[in-house]
Amino acid sequence: MRKPLGLLAAVIGLAACAPSTGGALGGPSATSPEVTAPPADTTPTGEPTPEPSPESDDCHVSVGKPAITALTIQASAARRDCEQPALLRIRLKRAVPGEDRVVKSGSAKKDRLTLKMACVPGTYYAVATDYRNGTATSKAVRLTCATPTPTPTRTPAPAPSTRETKAPVTSVGTSLENQVVRLTNAERAKGGCDPLSHDARLRRAAVGHSADMAKNDYFDHDSQDGRDMTDRIRATGFSGSAWAENIAMGQRSAAQVVRDWMNSAGHRENIMNCTYTHIGVGAVKDSKGQIYWTQDFGAR
Repeated sequence: MRKPLGLLAAVIGLAACAPSTGGALGGPSATSPEVTAPPADTTPTGEPTPEPSPESDDCHVSVGKPAITALTIQASAARRDCEQPALLRIRLKRAVPGEDRVVKSGSAKKDRLTLKMACVPGTYYAVATDYRNGTATSKAVRLTCATPTPTPTRTPAPAPSTRETKAPVTSVGTSLENQVVRLTNAERAKGGCDPLSHDARLRRAAVGHSADMAKNDYFDHDSQDGRDMTDRIRATGFSGSAWAENIAMGQRSAAQVVRDWMNSAGHRENIMNCTYTHIGVGAVKDSKGQIYWTQDFGAR
């Protein structure tokens, strides 16, 4: 199964919300049947005032397990065969050590309700409550999410040339990060692009983002404090005319992550854009030893 990858900025992202090996795991793609709760008993009040007609014996609430659609997590619930209106509430819960946390909730006085939230990897289940007829709980499912693919704004790359290029000498970054730079430049050379120079400021932005994702257990081009790729790069003092970013999670080696990026059209387009002159690479492990990878590109 493929690793989750992402890409953005002046460019795009991959990581089709799918299961990955060594990274976040995904459940089977087949949908599971909805879980149905039995109707709750009603007790007459004995008051002389008119009462609404009783519900059908077939009235029940059901909820489907969470699934990924268009890079969002969605869960739907429904009231079926019900004659009287009632408030329908969905709570999307994430399975965590201790008490499971409600990460999203919503309610409406209608017979069908769908809840949506931004895609974040984890194990989720949905709880639906019909305040006339009971509660239903879906099966839990582990979801692996990827970054969206926005329409980038970039400078068109010049046509490939056959000129000979020399890789720049650099002392920036770790051995693993410089392996990524070397393999990236090897791919660029095949398309006639000049090698990228490993820039200390771009690396600072890349390492910072990889470390933040590893520490806070998320995978996205946007930081949890609201900053995007451009904000992080500019904060380092790097100035340029174009930027791009690739991210990935779970690959165990430089060769594997560069290969996965090159097998993704959007990531490959960033790598093979001859406009870019500098690169910063960040490779940071989380507490489980899983590596979060970031490539930041710049042109000046």
